[in-house]
Parts: sequence; C-alpha cells; structure tokens
Amino acid sequence: MQTINEHIEFVENDKQCSYFDNERSDMRYKFMQECDNEEYQNMLEHGWRRFGRMHFVPECNKCTKCISMRIDVKNYIFSKSEKRVLKKNANTEVYVQKPSLSLDHLALYDKYHKFMHGKKDWNYTPIEPLEYERSYVQGKAPYAHEILYFVEGKLVAVALSDILEESISSIYCFYDHDYAHLSLGKYSILAQIKIAKDMNIPYIYLGYWIKEHYSMGYKKAYTPFEILTNRVSLDEKTIWEKYEV
Repeated sequence: MQTINEHIEFVENDKQCSYFDNERSDMRYKFMQECDNEEYQNMLEHGWRRFGRMHFVPECNKCTKCISMRIDVKNYIFSKSEKRVLKKNANTEVYVQKPSLSLDHLALYDKYHKFMHGKKDWNYTPIEPLEYERSYVQGKAPYAHEILYFVEGKLVAVALSDILEESISSIYCFYDHDYAHLSLGKYSILAQIKIAKDMNIPYIYLGYWIKEHYSMGYKKAYTPFEILTNRVSLDEKTIWEKYEV
C-alpha cells in the first residue's frame, strides 16, 4: 500500500469476478482526496473509472474481456430508432447540476435495483444514505455532475456523469421502469451525446464493454466508438482504435 499526497493506492488480487462466475479478477484502486481535471483526463484515457473518491482499473492477468470504450461524438449520427427515442422524450425535462442526495434519489435507486434483481438476478439491498453519498456525491470536483430527468414533475431517471473539456465520463444511471415506453436508459445516453455535441466534447467514456454480456453488451449499439487496445501505466502512451462492428 502506498500513500502520496492523500492518495492511497492498492491492488485487490484473485477476487471473484463481478461479471463471470468462472473468472477471477485483479483490480487496482486509488483513493484520491483530490483529482484535478488534467490528472483525471489522463486516468480516463488509461481506462480508469471513478465512484466518489475511489478510482479503479482492471489488471486481470488471465482475462481481457472488460474493454474500455469511448463514443466518437463528432462522428456520431443518430439513427432513425434513436431519433424516435428523442422524440418520445420531447416533454422530458432535463437538468444538469452538481451531485446531490434526496429521498427521491434513494427511492428511485432502490426501485431500479429491486427491479433488476427480479429481471437479471442482481444483488439487492436497500441503499443507505451514507453509501449513496460516498459513491455518487463525494469527491465534488468541478467536473462532477448529475443529470436529472423529470416527467410531469416526477424524478424518473438520474445519470451520474463527469463533464470535462475533452470528455464526458458516464459513471452510472438508474431509472424508473414504470416509464419503459420512454426508453430512459437509452435516452440518457443519447441526451449526453447531445450535450457533448453542443459543448464540442469529442468523447463519451462509457466504461467497460463486455461482448455478449447480458448487462454490458448493449454498449456496442453506440457506434462509432473506439476501444483501448493496450493496458499501460499512467505515464505511458495509450492506443485507442476505432472498433468495426
């Protein structure tokens, strides 16, 4: 374990993989009290993700199924089906603000995960306010934001996203399945693509894409996108390549 300038870095080896029952994972973690824009941008380009003040990246020796990906915003063209989703949400109100915590956040978060427990057998335990704050509110750097979606005054979706000059990092999204007709999960990504286009932000980092995985495979629909083809340290050059679907 190493401590530098209030940073704590450690590796968790040979743990049960979160995505595959027959795989083991090795994850590097870095707890950071502060992380400025330049440092964070470099971490995103090297495949790191963030929840609160905790940053992490997979370093699995025997598996490379988790592929870091980013949407090519400049060259992204909305398909006919995506335009229909945008049209269906013409009356959905969208607000971008600093991360916050409310009873509505907690209720929606629990409702979403209870639904996913029944649909995809996700683990489900009602979230405690301190846990939500630690994962989604703490580490309020200037780039940390939440995108709130309202229908007729009701909070129906929350997307946690970091917005930098060169990228948007989509951290997490949860939504109300009672509004399935609005395709809120897809709409949240499309709304962020629109935001990135308006702000001339070239990339949206969607985290890890796992081919054919029931929960992570959907990300290949957002093409064109690039994938990180090498795993290197933060002071080495990364190689991102366009993925041909």
